[in-house]
Amino acid sequence: MTEHIPTLANIQETRRRLDPYIVETPVWQWRNQTITPLIGDNSSLFLKLELFQHTGSFKPRGALSNMLALNEVALGRGVTAVSAGNHAIAVAYAAQILGTTAKVVMPAHANPARVATCRAYGAAVELVANVHEAFTRTRQIEAEEGRAFIHPFEGELTALGTATVGLELCRQVPDLQAVIVPIGGGGLCAGVATAVKQLQPQCRVYGVEPVGADSMSRSRASGKPEAIEAVTTIADSLGAPHAAPYSFALCQQYVDDVVLVDDAALVRAMRLLFAGMKLAVEPAGAAALAALCGPLRERVAGQRVAVIVSGTNIDPATYSRLMLEMGKAGD
Repeated sequence: MTEHIPTLANIQETRRRLDPYIVETPVWQWRNQTITPLIGDNSSLFLKLELFQHTGSFKPRGALSNMLALNEVALGRGVTAVSAGNHAIAVAYAAQILGTTAKVVMPAHANPARVATCRAYGAAVELVANVHEAFTRTRQIEAEEGRAFIHPFEGELTALGTATVGLELCRQVPDLQAVIVPIGGGGLCAGVATAVKQLQPQCRVYGVEPVGADSMSRSRASGKPEAIEAVTTIADSLGAPHAAPYSFALCQQYVDDVVLVDDAALVRAMRLLFAGMKLAVEPAGAAALAALCGPLRERVAGQRVAVIVSGTNIDPATYSRLMLEMGKAGD
């Protein structure tokens, strides 16, 4: 594994390659009467606002890192991907701006607005029963059509792309003591942790998963990548069916701990971000804040903490339903 760990030079070069196609997302120090009573006067909270990335999530970083490495012939054959939404949208976006085609496979329960966004970027979309079938169908497309498979969270190129989030964050905020990162398959957390530990070695990195999609927690407990039978969380962007070897290994090496939050905590964090920051985020985008206000609250009290606000691809109807119906249940 040692020879395949992204170096700081590799991450910096990846950021240079991505520069024409992504934006450096801002960091905002959140300090007002909404958040201070929850984290204490002595804590400093910084939001890395990846929801302002192109396509509304961090995902173009990994997708483009992979697609820019394809040769002209491979890129010309097009790409394929599996995703409940954000990765599919990112691959569709990357295909459009790089002048190729994308065929993405999504579970039938995928949010219709996300499906529509993929198609708006020019991607062909296939819907299948569930995320397990989606992976199988994508591999069939790869074999039959010669399209390059762009994995949603696994591989060195993906980690190099997501590591640029950590690179930017450490440049923007010195002397961090904790960084909290959402985990689906682990690609974002693997990359961010790898960058943070090289740039600010004393900073602790925490991952957070939904209770209903805890593949990384299970994997850390067993010491090897594990799968789950079903995804049962409103945070569909964090609903990876399994952990994978490369991202799991990076998380094992660089992530200090992984904690769990339930759906009610995700909705409370969504409501908090709307009330205090006027940010309307999807459940996955609120996961890091939910961990800060929940299982990590005492552990990071009084520290300089950054949370990754990973995405905002949610339609108004779903957002309203979660905020009103589940919000009342979580009060």
